[in-house]
Amino acid sequence: MTRGRLFEIVPNLSEGRNAATIDLAIAAVEATGARVLNRSSDAVHHRSVLTIAGSEATILNASVALAGVALERIDLRSHSGVHPRIGALDVLPFVPLRGATLADAATLAHRAGAEIWRRYRVPSYYYGAAARAPERRPLPAIRRNTGWLPDEGDVSRHASAGAVAIGARDVLIAFNIELATTDLPAVRTIARAIRERDGGLRTLRALAFPRGDDCVQVSLNVTDYAATPLYRVVELVRDLAAERGIEVLGCELIGCLPLAAVEAAAAYYLGVTTL
Repeated sequence: MTRGRLFEIVPNLSEGRNAATIDLAIAAVEATGARVLNRSSDAVHHRSVLTIAGSEATILNASVALAGVALERIDLRSHSGVHPRIGALDVLPFVPLRGATLADAATLAHRAGAEIWRRYRVPSYYYGAAARAPERRPLPAIRRNTGWLPDEGDVSRHASAGAVAIGARDVLIAFNIELATTDLPAVRTIARAIRERDGGLRTLRALAFPRGDDCVQVSLNVTDYAATPLYRVVELVRDLAAERGIEVLGCELIGCLPLAAVEAAAAYYLGVTTL
């Protein structure tokens, strides 16, 4: 890889309640020279998401450093949270930015997985463009197939740190829609109706999680925001919820999103044309 290429990683850590652990993770990343653009933690999901950008070398070093902090600070044997997980450092996607390709990101993902195993003996599964078999490309498949052998390592799980799902992908938008209800089955029906794998919107993943005494959340990943704009998702959820007498409380963005996605939503809701 040549100098000047820019990458992003969006690690998901299975820790959303102890801010000190996330502070240590950020310090470890910044010590490598990579830049933390955003942090988001959720106690109910028991999960934190960081958005980090840097060069090939800094992003690789940041990834390995994060795995070390996760191994030291997070023990899945005593972990509880509504979000599914396979590891302390649960998901580690590599995203090509300036001057980089998906193939470059996949190569970097493989280097990170190999180094994490060599240094910490935590196994990895490759997904997305980094997958080494077609059936492993979807991240949900990695979670569902607990009997699969890892791509890096000779054990399926580390005793306390589990495994890492390491991927290569394009920019993804993660956001949530909060619904004013306690009816989790109804919201699960809405999630199934809108997500791609059950015949819904293309490039959309959706799950439903309880958020407390008066709220259920539709948790969303949009893998192609041009094909599936955010306003279309929100309005479809609003319509399906209204059919069940449920109101939308609001939306929550996790991490960063492209300016073009913001402009498209603004154009729709404000009735203006962007240049």
